[in-house]
Amino acid sequence: MTTRIPVLLLCLVLFGIAAAMAPSNDKGPPEYRLVAGWPELPAEVKLGGVAAVATDAADRVYLFHRGKNPVVVLDKDGKFLRSWGEGLVDTAHGLRLDHENNVWVTDIGHHLVHKFDAAGKLLLTLGKKDQPGETRDQFNKPTDVAVAPSGVFYVSDGYGNSRVVKFDKDGKYLAEWGKKGKGPGEFNLPHAVCLDAKGNVYVGDRENNRIQIFDADGKFLAQWPESGAPYGIFLTMDRRMLVADGRGNVVRFLDEQGKPVARFGEKGTGPGQFTMPHWLCVDKQGAVYVAEVSGKRVQKFVPK
Repeated sequence: MTTRIPVLLLCLVLFGIAAAMAPSNDKGPPEYRLVAGWPELPAEVKLGGVAAVATDAADRVYLFHRGKNPVVVLDKDGKFLRSWGEGLVDTAHGLRLDHENNVWVTDIGHHLVHKFDAAGKLLLTLGKKDQPGETRDQFNKPTDVAVAPSGVFYVSDGYGNSRVVKFDKDGKYLAEWGKKGKGPGEFNLPHAVCLDAKGNVYVGDRENNRIQIFDADGKFLAQWPESGAPYGIFLTMDRRMLVADGRGNVVRFLDEQGKPVARFGEKGTGPGQFTMPHWLCVDKQGAVYVAEVSGKRVQKFVPK
């Protein structure tokens, strides 16, 4: 007796076998090598603790450090272009660039969020200088800013408060969520924030050793408990999350489900080592920049 397999079922079986045998396009994150001698700073530029690093559409590199003229701009080869911000910032913390290359910074000393254009012209300030609080127009040591393509932005507010605050493109208060704690939607130092292409909000919940994910309105979606201590977070175009683990002194790679897939670095002051990595970013060429507060430097790594 002959058993007949329906044509559709046979096609599905053959397709499944072929898919299983096909080579995977996902080779995992690349290995990296340190770019020696980067950056090349003039003698008069002395970096303090480097709190943040970001790159613009042309792969220019913006550093935010705790020293004179706290915003330092370099080209991709590490050559100094300009610096600014003297007298405007007390204690540098977070720096991000939006889709129009505006520069957003958080100042945990003055409890302020500033928006500058790429040349350093001040466009917007939120918060009350030297007046920490938890009202709609106050922050208490805000840590980071994430800006959507629409101009809507989110502030992680951070050391003194335990919340994320949402604003429209003009800085009008829209909503907030979070309180101190360990449960879903609660925070113990929301230290970094970024967005994915769907507008979901990723929050580095530093002292809870996790990343929490919310929709654009603050609805809790998931948490990733294998991030280490997420001092800095950066979501790449292929949806890998890079984490500057400031306690572990490593850079971690997480996949789309938040599972660790790779890491590099170790504690130390030598080349390629880290002393409290605080922030990181990836440029359009795939280079990774890691900023260190305690180490007072930024290091550049490129794929091997």
